[in-house]
Order: sequence, then C-alpha cells, then structure tokens
Amino acid sequence: MARFDLTGKVALIAGASRGIGEAIAHGLAEHGATVICTSRKLEACEKVADDIRAKGFPASAKTLHLGETDTHQAVVDEIVAEHGTIDILINNGATNPYMGPAHLAEEWAFDKTFDVNVKGPYYLSSKCIDVMLKNGGGSIVNVASIDGIQPGILRTIYGMTKAAVISMTKGFAKEYGPMNIRVNALLPGFTDTKLASALKNSPKAQAVIQETLAIKRMAQPEEMVGAVLYMVSDEASYFTGQGMVVDAGAII
Repeated sequence: MARFDLTGKVALIAGASRGIGEAIAHGLAEHGATVICTSRKLEACEKVADDIRAKGFPASAKTLHLGETDTHQAVVDEIVAEHGTIDILINNGATNPYMGPAHLAEEWAFDKTFDVNVKGPYYLSSKCIDVMLKNGGGSIVNVASIDGIQPGILRTIYGMTKAAVISMTKGFAKEYGPMNIRVNALLPGFTDTKLASALKNSPKAQAVIQETLAIKRMAQPEEMVGAVLYMVSDEASYFTGQGMVVDAGAII
C-alpha cells in the first residue's frame, strides 16, 4: 500500500458527517492524510473526527456549508493557518430537496439544489485551487453521480446538477493540469446513504436492483473509498478530468 501513501497530505472533506464523505475521511486518514471533516453540522463531524482519532490518525472538524459560499474563504484560511496547505479537496456534500415530476418543481428547490451541488463545489474548489497554486499542486475529487450521465426518473434537477459537476471537473482539469492540479469525479451508483433513503426500501427500487445491476445490491459507502484513494494518490499522476463510475454495472 506504499504506493497509496498520503503521509504529509492535508485533506479537506466537504460533506464528511455521514455516508460516502465519512467513509472517505476514514479511508484517507488510514492512508496517512491529515483530514479535516466539514459539513454544516459540526457535532456530526466532531463524531467522525473523534472516531478517526480513536484509530490513532490525525483529524479535526469544522463547520462548512457548501451552499453558503461567502463562508468558504474563512474556513480555507483557517485550515491553511493550522496546517500550512490543502493538498486534497473532496467535494462530497449534496442535496436533493425535490423528487417528483420535473414540471412541478418549485423554484426554491431548483435554486437550493444548484447552490449546494454546483455553486458550492465550484467556489470551494476555487478557494482551494488558489492555495494549491501557491504550494505546487494538489488533487480534487468531486462526488457526482451516475444521474449526471443517465438521468433518474423524478430526479431531473438533481441529475442536471451532477451533469454540471462532471463538466466542471473536466473544465478545471484542463485549465489547471499544467499547474500540477488534478481534478476528477466519482460517479456512485445506488449507494446506501441518507440521500438514497427515500428509494432504499421501495419495491420499485428493489426491482431496479434485480433487473439492472450486475451486482444485485446497493453499495455501501465504504465501497467508494478505493476509487477516491486512487484518484488522490500519486498512482493517479496521469489521471485527470475523468469520471470514475462505481455503480455495479447500472449504466451498462
């Protein structure tokens, strides 16, 4: 595992209070990174950081709301003051306040979904890129979704935001690759998280699993960690602008 050693790296993880973000925080810490767990719920992030520290790895927690972009700079500045740099950014936070027919979606739900899922990662990435440019490079992983390439029924707005995240990933990768900043995306499939809880136990969801997935079950958040670990490690030194699909074959 020395090839995936992240010792000395500082990783900021947005949306680390549960699910995929929490799993990524543990995974990066176990491979040597100093992790800063953030979300809008500080208490939940403190619990994640405590669990990581209990394993003997360095971790801390801070409040960061992806949808409130005016707060991002202060958090980034605080991390840099404490740790000297930010080497890795994981943009994992997301929301999906409306699930229903596209033509009935209210504007507030549209705006909130784009604010958290697109505007937030864009501007947090921008702040971290500014740090990475001063410190010789870095790696960003945006957590998108297979909905960004194959829209789900009743999830049109959510799919639109994830398509935007995939496009943003490619744009940043092309622009900042010459400065040693790699930017990639994780595209999870049907994963057992709070965001998917509305679908998890429905008979229709179970039918989709049995009919369309090559592996006939939901993913667990921990099953997303290996892909992220690769993308942020030096093993991926020639890997950028890509969307890594981890979906049990859902889109084949």
